Amino acid sequence: MDERSALLNYRLSSISTEEPSSHRATATHGKSPRTKKLSTFLGVVVPTLLAMFSVVLFLRVGFVVGQSGLYETIGMLVLAYFIISMTVLSVCAISTNGALDAGGAYYMISRALGPEFGGSIGIMFFLANVCGSALYILGLVEAIVDMFGFSPDQESKHGLHVLPQSYWYEFLYGTVLLLICLLVCLVGASIYAKATFLIFIVVMVVLITVFVSFFAVKERTIFINNGNSSNLTGNFTGFKLSTLKDNLYPSYTTDYTTKKMMTFATVFAVMFNGCTGIMAGSNMSGDLKNPSYSIPRGTITAVIFTYIIYNLLALMTCCTCERTLLLNDYSFLRDINIWSPFVTIGIYCSTLSASMSNLIGASRILYALAKDELFGILLKPAKKTSRGGNPWASVIMSWFLVQLVLFAGKLNTIAAIVTIFFLLVYAAVGLACLALEWASAPNFRPTFRYFTWYTCILGILGCVVMMFLIQPIYASASIAFMLILLLCLHYVAPSHGWGFISQALIFHQVRKYLLMLDVRKDHVKFWRPQVLLLVSNPYNHQNLITFTNDLKKSGLFVLGHVSLDELDTLPSDPLQTQSDSWLQLVDELEIKAFVNLTLSDSVRHGAQQLLFISGLGSMRPNTVVLGFYTRSTPEELLKSDEELETHSSSSFTFSAAGFKPSRESFSPWEYVAIISDSIKMSKNVVLARYFSEFNRYSARGKETYIDVWPLNLLRPDSTAYVDTCSLFLLQMACVLNMVRSWKKATLRLFLCIETESGLRGQEVKLKQLLKDLRIKASIQTVVWDPVVALHWHKQAPTDSEASEEAYLNFPSNSSRISNEYLHAVNQMILGQNALSPPIVRFLYLPRPPADTSVYTRFLHQLETITRNLGPTLLIHGTNPVTSTEL
Repeated sequence: MDERSALLNYRLSSISTEEPSSHRATATHGKSPRTKKLSTFLGVVVPTLLAMFSVVLFLRVGFVVGQSGLYETIGMLVLAYFIISMTVLSVCAISTNGALDAGGAYYMISRALGPEFGGSIGIMFFLANVCGSALYILGLVEAIVDMFGFSPDQESKHGLHVLPQSYWYEFLYGTVLLLICLLVCLVGASIYAKATFLIFIVVMVVLITVFVSFFAVKERTIFINNGNSSNLTGNFTGFKLSTLKDNLYPSYTTDYTTKKMMTFATVFAVMFNGCTGIMAGSNMSGDLKNPSYSIPRGTITAVIFTYIIYNLLALMTCCTCERTLLLNDYSFLRDINIWSPFVTIGIYCSTLSASMSNLIGASRILYALAKDELFGILLKPAKKTSRGGNPWASVIMSWFLVQLVLFAGKLNTIAAIVTIFFLLVYAAVGLACLALEWASAPNFRPTFRYFTWYTCILGILGCVVMMFLIQPIYASASIAFMLILLLCLHYVAPSHGWGFISQALIFHQVRKYLLMLDVRKDHVKFWRPQVLLLVSNPYNHQNLITFTNDLKKSGLFVLGHVSLDELDTLPSDPLQTQSDSWLQLVDELEIKAFVNLTLSDSVRHGAQQLLFISGLGSMRPNTVVLGFYTRSTPEELLKSDEELETHSSSSFTFSAAGFKPSRESFSPWEYVAIISDSIKMSKNVVLARYFSEFNRYSARGKETYIDVWPLNLLRPDSTAYVDTCSLFLLQMACVLNMVRSWKKATLRLFLCIETESGLRGQEVKLKQLLKDLRIKASIQTVVWDPVVALHWHKQAPTDSEASEEAYLNFPSNSSRISNEYLHAVNQMILGQNALSPPIVRFLYLPRPPADTSVYTRFLHQLETITRNLGPTLLIHGTNPVTSTEL
């Protein structure tokens, strides 16, 4: 039942939430709701053709052919349609991989690449539609002024030329036309939708008359009045080979509307605007009978049809019209038509329709962005809708921005900007499809299969290259603006349950590179600490967690936790409910760590599980960090409920209820057994004591020290400073000193010597060792004859001593380290640099004894030596980690 419900909810989510209230009321009273009823032709082909047949078809074919010639025009068409064809393949693939909602390309990209990419590209797509709407308005103004306008230098009006012609008058005409579009979008959007087919019929009839005119109209001379020269003429020659030859090659010159010199890039920018309507059909998915069938077939049909029409129109224009006519009269199709009002009607219908389409599209994208709350309160007003579900606030906001763009004044001025915006959106669609393909997600199963990853790459590269060829500055600024939006959304956008393609791609790449990591190729030169920190209650060990994050030196960091319970007695796994709380802990502490939780009947068994299973492939912990064990209970175990309640008022926002470590203590023997188990598994061991007192910032502004005692203080008869464990101790101290926040700390190395052993010789050897290891540290010599003398003093335990915990389970016939010696060592460490105490100490941790019966005595020795030392690390290394080689 759950699976059926999930599928049902998925399908229901694709239905537009903008359904009029009347329809909802009808459905509530038992009548069937509004059904999808548009066919492939009416729902995809018609809107796509109308979006692509606009300004370029009637007003810029002569401009493109006149400036570029037939050869370059065909090359431009091939290039433009290659780019959009690659994009169309990606659109078809994404649109047939699931139901679409309002927002078109924004919806596709945001649901594929996540809210950051989706939101930033959504804004770019919104701006593209805003600028596109203004471009079509300016094109319509140009056609009106060309038909009815008269220039200021003309003394009187004559014929149909009754409209004043200047920058501000043209701005006024554009404002009036845009106001008409606004009113239609506010109160008559449904009327426009119903009239789409009628507009399409009108445009097709006009197009037919254009082609017929090339054959039916006889040779004629046309008087050109473009506002620059009143005595200019151009000839329509009919089909002549000489005319074709004259128009084969480019002849770039000044555009009479902008007074700027044209180039291949600027002409291509204008021409490409005739290819920017390929997503009009995809936006109709909510009203199609069968979107997965209609969108690919309808879009591809429209693209092929427009490509053929543009090529035929360019060829016939080159064969019949002189270049002078093409370069100085962009509305020449009206002058050579069998009935000139036909073309005028076509221009007005196509441009006004395209402008309203872009205005409506921009408002729907803005509404979708506001509904997804990606920009918070900034777009909150755009969520307001009428009773019928029309987002009137988004329409008004879009209209206002289009009105601002109208200040550009001329169509060719903003053509490059519009083209770059659409190219950027198309590149993002290709990137979304490429990411889905490369992620190899099992749920990416589009019914349209005529695409591959290299068609996506070709489309992306084509878009990016053309962006920079058209206008490098605009292209760079657009990409920079998009990246700024992306970064802003990354930090401020709320979380959404859309799924993140970045996670799928990261998983895909991580898996691939993890397989390439071969543990057999590990080398000591590239060793780094990979840390498993065993912790029960994070409230007790916040300082230790953050300190260990510094200690890992860009290596693996895993927070391990053992819950004591029996899965057989539980209805479900309790760790699933704790996982989110631990991940929130990672976020709150701003550390880079993984979380590994396990369920066990004892702490030791749970620790063994974590030691065995933590990590993956070569990414496995090589160092285990544990909090120290006190005489009563381990520091990792939970405090009382009353103490936990006091933590609830701390700066952390996560809930203590999410953590449920066991409250049962474990014995000192078990604690030492965990240390022994770790060493048997060839893991380095770090015991951390007094880190509840650790505060890295307490010494801010003062000189700080890291003290290192590399001698095994439990075996003073061993004076080696270069065994594996001592070198590991030095390496860990050096790693900490390399971290940015610890770079200013001074490393102090304490050399314990006896008077008879020779002070100078040992210090020289140690300095040479530090030089070979490239470790910068000051050497402090400590003469410890009185301390080491206590080590050789043996005594049998008295009755009172035998009763002490210090000698529990220790064989009476064995040699023991006396308590006097341990206290003396502790006082010796405390006595060093009393005026400048270190922020942390590193001590040598010997291997636990082989005799498990003396584990408690071993722990007592460690506790005595480290008593009251402040933040201290007891460290045992199992493998070589230093190298003197290149």
